[in-house]
Amino acid sequence: MNLSKIRLSTTLVPAAALCLATLALPAAAQTSAGAAPVRSNEQIDNQYKMDKQQCDAMKGNQKDVCLKQAEATRDKAKADAKAGKEKAEANHDAAKARNDADYKVGKEKCDALSGNAKDACMADLKTRHGK
Repeated sequence: MNLSKIRLSTTLVPAAALCLATLALPAAAQTSAGAAPVRSNEQIDNQYKMDKQQCDAMKGNQKDVCLKQAEATRDKAKADAKAGKEKAEANHDAAKARNDADYKVGKEKCDALSGNAKDACMADLKTRHGK
């Protein structure tokens, strides 16, 4: 093996690894960027009860602040859960609209055919689009 091939491989391999690591970094950052997991109302209420119990040992303003913090944490968690549910519903509606639009285009393409070819086209279209 000559010296130029060794230099090339010792330069390219680390550079390629660095590029791959750089590409993977944004994806990892998106999944862990402070997004709290969406919890059920029951889980949120149970956490709120536990947070309130921790306030019982406190007195005066410290207890008031603790209770307000527990309420704020509960309210934020419920808002996040509601937003997650609405986003899921919106994504579902958008996917259905895209599927329906693609079906209409496919149907028009099948209409240009005749006989068995048209029947096969429509059968395939209905299978692919769940109609």
